Amino acid sequence: MFPFSNRTLKKKLKQSLSETKVGTYSEREKQLIDDIHQSTKEMNRNNVTRTQAYWDLFVKHPTLHWALLAHLVSRNAGWNMTDLKGEHLPELLTPSEQKDFFLFLERGNWLIFQDAYPQLLLYDKSVEENRSLLHLLPAFRVSRFMRPFWEAFIEKGDSSLLTKALIVNEQHYIEGRVIQNKHYKQTVTDTLLFKMQDLLNLNHILLPYTTTTLKQRRLFGHTVHHFSSLEERIQFGKELYDLLYSVDSRLKQVIDWAADHPHSGSRKDYWPTLFNDVRERIPHQIERPVEKPCGIHGNAPRFYSPTLQQAWPDQLPTPAEGEDWFTHVRQIHLLTKGIEEQDGDVLPLYCDTIEKLEFALVAKNALREKEDDSE
Repeated sequence: MFPFSNRTLKKKLKQSLSETKVGTYSEREKQLIDDIHQSTKEMNRNNVTRTQAYWDLFVKHPTLHWALLAHLVSRNAGWNMTDLKGEHLPELLTPSEQKDFFLFLERGNWLIFQDAYPQLLLYDKSVEENRSLLHLLPAFRVSRFMRPFWEAFIEKGDSSLLTKALIVNEQHYIEGRVIQNKHYKQTVTDTLLFKMQDLLNLNHILLPYTTTTLKQRRLFGHTVHHFSSLEERIQFGKELYDLLYSVDSRLKQVIDWAADHPHSGSRKDYWPTLFNDVRERIPHQIERPVEKPCGIHGNAPRFYSPTLQQAWPDQLPTPAEGEDWFTHVRQIHLLTKGIEEQDGDVLPLYCDTIEKLEFALVAKNALREKEDDSE
């Protein structure tokens, strides 16, 4: 798995732990640091700009597997954000709950980009200048954990090791800042609604692609059941990465699909016969659920899935808080822990989720009518 032994890895990480000071930079390096900060700020405006930024860097550097994985996961984050203003969830959540969920998703999406994108840009500049610029990582408050893996990537080109290291790093990065953050625990992660995430459609990561011969849309993916668990999220990320890169022909089709379908935040991007960014069904007047919703075809009304621009305004973020999560080499056990192979057959679960939402919506409408009749 590694271009060097676990013993060597631990040695390199121990050296990183002892390197705590930000260096002295030349005027040219200071300008480069400022440029990367500015680019990160510009592209971190919202979920759509972030998703595009990941894609652009992957296209430029296909060995940056994490950039493709982040692009696809960020698409899913955007779809979860717009679901909160889509067909079903506005009927099941209060406006306050919708906003709390959005701000939770937005903060995690923003923080990961804030941490990872400067690393990717620094690699991009290293390639341009044909020299390592990794000594600038502390200027972006990147965890000491990451430098040995970037060094190994530049020296050995091990895309898998770097991707898994970034998965571990980014999930640790949001653990204290979002998942265990007191505010988000009170408003989201400790609530009953979050524990109902299967119903809320927050646990499926869908990876669309188009078959080469029939030009038909297909989906595969993975499901996380315990999002609040750091270890579960890291294992999930590693398994999703393994699944994405497990079949070369399918991987190419995923990349081709992403190139042909710019991210808007609407689920119409990958399933236009099931979703539309224009409302076709009248709210509060749905009396019968759509059974087997994934079978919608013909002139049947589609489910409303707005674009991100339609659903949510850009946010004004607060700076990232907290210290470096990496404090001891024993924390690498989540990097080296083995994973379970996934079959990627997420579509039945996803369609079942939509069906549950349909029944919940009809039940809510029936209850509303009963309450109106009793007044």
